[in-house]
Amino acid sequence: MTTAKVAITLERNLLKEVDALVKSRVYPSRSRAIQEAVADKLRRIKGDRLARECARLDRDTEQELAEEGMDWELEECPEY
Repeated sequence: MTTAKVAITLERNLLKEVDALVKSRVYPSRSRAIQEAVADKLRRIKGDRLARECARLDRDTEQELAEEGMDWELEECPEY
């Protein structure tokens, strides 16, 4: 994975918390702690978006679409 160097501004208290995690060896560096925090936030945003989109679906319509065409498939399947 390629990386790029960026400059960010953090509140002092937030930076102290990050430094405490590095000092206690939860993360090897500030960069790693911030990388993982950003990656986690992006995963959550994507997950939230998926949940919102799913909530917008009409259950009955989705059921009809899922079952569409199953009648002819059942006719073609041999009985066991």
